[in-house]
Amino acid sequence: MPSTVEKLSPTRVKLTVEIPFADLQPHLDKAYKEIAEQVNIPGFRKGKVPATVIDQRFGRGVVLQEAINEAIPQAYNAAIDEAKVYPMAQPEVEVTKLEDKELVEFTAEVDVRPEVKLPDFSKIKATVDAPANADELVDERIGLLRERFATTTEVDRAAAEGDVLTIDLVASQDGEPLPEATAEGITYKVGQEANMLDGLDEAVTGLKAGEKKNFTSKLVGGAYRGQDADIEVTVQKVLEQELPEVDDEFAQLISEFDTVDEMKADLRGGAEQQVKADQIADARDKVLEAVLKKVKFDLPEGVVAQELEARRTQVQRQLDAGGLTVEQYLENAEDEDAKDADEFWKQIDERSTDALKAQVILDVYADENTIDVSQQELTELIFRKAQANGTSPQDEINHMMEHNHMAEWMQEIRRGKALAQICAAATVTDADGNAVDTSLASDEDDADAADVAEAEADAVVEADADEVAADEAVEAEDEAEKKPAKKTTKK
Repeated sequence: MPSTVEKLSPTRVKLTVEIPFADLQPHLDKAYKEIAEQVNIPGFRKGKVPATVIDQRFGRGVVLQEAINEAIPQAYNAAIDEAKVYPMAQPEVEVTKLEDKELVEFTAEVDVRPEVKLPDFSKIKATVDAPANADELVDERIGLLRERFATTTEVDRAAAEGDVLTIDLVASQDGEPLPEATAEGITYKVGQEANMLDGLDEAVTGLKAGEKKNFTSKLVGGAYRGQDADIEVTVQKVLEQELPEVDDEFAQLISEFDTVDEMKADLRGGAEQQVKADQIADARDKVLEAVLKKVKFDLPEGVVAQELEARRTQVQRQLDAGGLTVEQYLENAEDEDAKDADEFWKQIDERSTDALKAQVILDVYADENTIDVSQQELTELIFRKAQANGTSPQDEINHMMEHNHMAEWMQEIRRGKALAQICAAATVTDADGNAVDTSLASDEDDADAADVAEAEADAVVEADADEVAADEAVEAEDEAEKKPAKKTTKK
């Protein structure tokens, strides 16, 4: 099909495409057939209505329009391939010429990927933190397992550190109780004051069941967040917690291993993998940040505007879910350095723009280096998604087919492979000057590498929003103890 391309700007083109009538004819025949099967005309069997009768009854223009609508996508895609441009948005299509039995001409204006000159990745340098201590991670995991399998016994004595208490909390201001800041039956472990009220540990230590104490603290959730209130805490039960010994019997209880040494070896292997994966993820982020500083190009304004609006909507939805304003979120988020809402949204916009640029760089690299995706790689991604979402591979396949995600998921893998190769070419060292091997990025972390800059923005916002939302729930902690946390499986 004849076509021409006009470059309107570095990020926008206009395609003019002709569809010869011979190429339109199959779509025209299909349109006539579909109409014939849908209409009832006296004297003709359903599906056997001649084209001339359909033209008389409904007008040939209706049929032509149907055929043209069917033909344009194929013709547009062929023109895109011929012009070697890469659309980043939906085209604006206009039929500019229609000569029946001769040809159809249409134009398509579309935002396209800019031309990008990639840097010499061997000259890219990045520094990451030294790997975390795997032994400390193993100890932490064993500690959590001991907590999970601990036994508790109700005791008639004063509460001490390590005891598990059942408490009631009543907050008031100027002698008036605050219903939103009242909770009963909260399970609380002495010595774990994080995300609870400041001063609660000190208040309950030394109390027996049935005893109460008053103290003043700053509320951490609800309508009275950040306000001082008088808190009355009543201890209902004192339970002494007994942690199991870390021995062979414990190993057999919580794992498939017969000895504690085997269990620890398995935990250590997992911890080392996590430490390595965390360092690789950090390396990917740092390398991509360095590349973004080296490569300068403009993105289509319309694409950027649409992405920024979508990102802002997503972040605002997360804040709303936690019952937070931006100011409240910033007050509690340790990893945020924005001073006010304007600076916060500006940073969100910058991260979102970097995410788009990262996608473009990875796509250009993948094209220039002919990176393909195999069926096996897609299968592995499906299994990873199923594991992460707590679903079955078949569920993920059904979701992919239902929502037409195959191309998107293949792109995830392709970008992941591109980023792995870029990281392998770059020089990455840790804070101690040791070289960091990023090769694991090619097999374990491809699924996450597709939108690294965007994922970084997500991680910061979502993790902090979750932490603040947890603070919000302090006054209703009793419900949290009775109900399992919900897990989001799909975005």
